[in-house]
Amino acid sequence: MTSVLFVCLGNICRSPLAEGVFRDAVHKAGLTDHIHIDSAGTGAWHAGNPPDPRSIEVAAKYGIDISRQRARQVIAEDFNRFDLILAMDTENLETLYSRSQLDHPGLRLFLNDPAKNVPDPYYGGEDGFEQVYQLIDQGSHALLTTITKHM
Repeated sequence: MTSVLFVCLGNICRSPLAEGVFRDAVHKAGLTDHIHIDSAGTGAWHAGNPPDPRSIEVAAKYGIDISRQRARQVIAEDFNRFDLILAMDTENLETLYSRSQLDHPGLRLFLNDPAKNVPDPYYGGEDGFEQVYQLIDQGSHALLTTITKHM
């Protein structure tokens, strides 16, 4: 079983959307029993809350329900439980590096490109959430291809 953790700042916009989109792609590929998926935030401000309504809305637009997810903060145990810990941007990646006790081989940016972050849409409008959805959708398919090559 491969385990994947998506991480953003508050776990209400980008990472729950990534969790939902990737979970949908994994389900459609028939690999639900082979890939464990979760999301978390580097901060705890929104712990226990559902995703931002705009993330829920953009996911629903594409037939994905993320409304039952609840935000949580990354904990030390996550560095042992997950094969891949994928940060949405370089700021959160640096925070994760600073919290990691080990040199975690699966800790990297979600889009796997040092020059490409998934932008935080929180303070913007609906179009920002659409842009984030598109980046996450593309990244999720690339990630699934990479994971299935190593199964």
